[in-house]
Formats: sequence, structure tokens, C-alpha cells
Amino acid sequence: MRVLLYTELEHLVRKSGLGRAIKHQEKALKALGVEIVKDPHADFDIAHINTYYPQSCRLAHQIKKRGIPVVMHAHSTMEDFKHSFTGSNFLAPAFKRWLCYAYRQGDAIITPTEYAKSILTSYPVDFPPIHVISNGIDLDKFNRDLVDPTAFRIRRNFAPDQLVVICVGLWIERKGIMDVIELAKQEPGVQFVWYGETKRWQIPTRVSRAIDEAPDNLLFAGYVDPKFLRQAYVGADAFLFPTYEETEGIVLLEAMALKAPVIVRDIPIYADWVRDGVEVLKGRSNQEFAQKIHWLHEHPKERKEMVERAYQKVCENNLQIIGQELMAVYQKVMDTHQAL
Repeated sequence: MRVLLYTELEHLVRKSGLGRAIKHQEKALKALGVEIVKDPHADFDIAHINTYYPQSCRLAHQIKKRGIPVVMHAHSTMEDFKHSFTGSNFLAPAFKRWLCYAYRQGDAIITPTEYAKSILTSYPVDFPPIHVISNGIDLDKFNRDLVDPTAFRIRRNFAPDQLVVICVGLWIERKGIMDVIELAKQEPGVQFVWYGETKRWQIPTRVSRAIDEAPDNLLFAGYVDPKFLRQAYVGADAFLFPTYEETEGIVLLEAMALKAPVIVRDIPIYADWVRDGVEVLKGRSNQEFAQKIHWLHEHPKERKEMVERAYQKVCENNLQIIGQELMAVYQKVMDTHQAL
């Protein structure tokens, strides 16, 4: 099988969760012997388009005119566009209309979670069939046994007994950055480190100002080599994911794979997938986040048991399974297309 994996403006999304999801697709499919095509003018059996930009939509239309089926990947929704970049709330209704148009260009849609599917099906649009396939996790790369557990603290000059919490994400309100800044002020004895960043002109002034005025115990580390990020997951006392909205959240999968103790905001997408006190800890406010941070620090036995259960859970999203699920969708779409 020859599959076109197309991503418009791929160089701009390479460091994001979307960029990692695309790498996962490629690795999972290659492991099954699928030939990956990047040139949309080449010969291929099916197209898998990961972006919703104008050129992506035009390309989907052109490919379908060639008699080749197209799968559109729904990585985004209006809900996770809100509270992100400057003007995002104002633009959200128009963004939703565009997403509906873009996703309908496919013969089928893939989206990463049942929650994301439920959002799409709530839109007043007749979409093609929607299939749920996780973005997956590369367990070969995110393997705790391959990471030096002391490297993170040595590199950042943190004492072995310093309570350290890391966060990973863009500098946008949806990711909970304003909450973490306030939490750091409330918990001066905890060292927070935020990985990831956003260009200043893309975020509201109040967010940029809050970052500038953040307390000294909140370090903004920006983007780092993936090796150093894996060391941070392993070397920190907890991974805090205070996001308000996701279609999946690859960083959560990464943390679970590396057996980092996870504290996540109690939001609908994680209501059924991970359980509070079983695989992760959940909170709805800074007060609860603070309580969970200290609970993890004070209960090492329960913490160890929790991360092991989280690891077993995330193994369900390994790339071998994801590749098989992608292949099954491709084959179904091609069979349906040929029957028309």
C-alpha cells in the first residue's frame, strides 16, 4: 500500500503535538511495510491529510478528482481553538465553519478520541464516517529505562530534594499557563518549569505581561531537545497538565509512558480514559493542584503504584496498535470507494 501523508506548512508544526502525531503515523505505517509518499503528484493508493488549511482542501479536491480516496485528520476543533491566540475567541465561529468545510473534503475522517468525535458530531453538518484512532505514543523512544534519572536536576542545578513540577505546552490560556503562574506564586517552595513557548505577538498582552511578571520559582525553559524533555519527565516530581481543552494531549501520553506522576485538570476528555487516584490525580483548581502535588511528594508508595498503572494504560496507545488501526481504516475507505 502506498499512502500519501500530507501536512501543509509542516515546518511550522514540527515542534507541536501535531508534528509529533505525524511522526507517529509515519513510523507506525513504515513498521507495517507501508510505503509513505510525500509528493502529492506521485502515485499512491490513498491520501491522509493532516491539515485543514486552504491548500490542503484544494489538494483533497484534486486528489478525489483523480479517483483516489482521501482521509482527513481532525486534529482540531473550535473548542480547542478558543482561548489560544490573540483574537481566537472572536474568530472561533468562523474557524468552526471552516473546519466543517475542510473535514468534509475527505471520504472519511480520523480523530484521536471519542471525545473529539463527540464534538464533531455535535456540529450541524453531515460529515463522512468518523473513525477514532489515538495519536499514539512511541514506547521505544519514551522508555524510562533509557533515561538518566539524575540528568534533569544536574542540568538545571536543582537539589535532589527540591520539589519540582513540570508543565509542557504553548503559552496560551487554554493550556492553563495563567493558572500555573498563580500557582507558582502560591507555592514558593515548589520549583515549576514550563517547557514550550509561543511567539509574543500571537498571545494576548495580559498573558505576555503575566509571563514577564512570573515569580522566580517558575522557569520558562522554552523548546528543548527532545532528549532533555524526556529527562525532565523522569527527573521531576510531577507532571502538571492544567489544560482546559484537548482533542487528546500527546504530552500526557508521553508523561505516562515515562512513568511521571501526572496531575491533570478534571475535564470531560479525561473523564473515562484515566481515573482519579488510579492512573493519575485530577484537580479543578489551583488549591486542588497544590494539594495533589504535596500528596504525591508525601506518598511515594502510592505514587509508584499509580505510575505503573498509568504506564499499563498508555501501552494501549502504542504505535504497533495505531499502525494496524490506520491500515484498517485505509482499507475500509478504499473498499468503499471501489464499490461506488
